[in-house]
Amino acid sequence: METDTKNIKTLVGTVVSAKMKDTITVAVHSYVKHPKYQKYVVRTKKFLAHDPGNTKKEGERVTIRSSRPLSKRKHFIVV
Repeated sequence: METDTKNIKTLVGTVVSAKMKDTITVAVHSYVKHPKYQKYVVRTKKFLAHDPGNTKKEGERVTIRSSRPLSKRKHFIVV
């Protein structure tokens, strides 16, 4: 019997929007070095995450992890 090793990504971010049903928007900041200028810059990316029952509010810090695709843009769930 084979064991599946899946790439489960875990990210930490801030809730930006909680206006949708069972879905929140999470902004994840990453600190990366610019390839040409060698200066560190903050990059921000937004992810849609599944939040059953709309328990999270705007401004909260949450941890999200990858899952199977739940919709066209939603691939994360709130831990």
